[in-house]
Amino acid sequence: MNKAELRKKYKALRLEFSEEKIEELSLEIANQLLRLPVWKKEFYHLFLSIAEQKEIDTENILHILQGKDKNVVLSKTNIKEHKLEHFLLTDTSVLRKNRWNIPEPEGGIPIPPEQLDVVFVPLLAFDEEGHRIGYGKGFYDNFLSECKPEVVKIGLSFFEAEPAFKEVFSSDIPLDYCVTPNKIYSFKN
Repeated sequence: MNKAELRKKYKALRLEFSEEKIEELSLEIANQLLRLPVWKKEFYHLFLSIAEQKEIDTENILHILQGKDKNVVLSKTNIKEHKLEHFLLTDTSVLRKNRWNIPEPEGGIPIPPEQLDVVFVPLLAFDEEGHRIGYGKGFYDNFLSECKPEVVKIGLSFFEAEPAFKEVFSSDIPLDYCVTPNKIYSFKN
């Protein structure tokens, strides 16, 4: 299958999930994350879920990060420049949904991508080599290219890996890990 077919397949599979199933699988993913060796870092970038797209609910991960007193960074989409801007989540952060129903900070304390230690990456599908398929807009590949080389990139998926994708581009940035409800995939050499 090509990327467009895989996007369609995994969007359809997610839409079949009930809210209870999403909650259950999201909690299992959060519990799996606790097994990764990434909890001594300082700055963690987290995406907030698009509930309408039945994405993984990242609220449990947010609670883990806050419980460990970590700096949580959220993105705001800059459509004009086709990039993400990043802001520290604080008690005074105001979140609003953008045109794609992504909850985003209205502003706040900017954090440059080079300061991030760990990035939780949204995706629709991933392969056994650590390549991911997102919504196809390229925002995350652009963002990850601005991060320091040693940033830890963790994909989150309800589903297991696909065989190696045929369509991989030089601008595609592979994951270091992908966490599913049942397994942790490690792509670090």
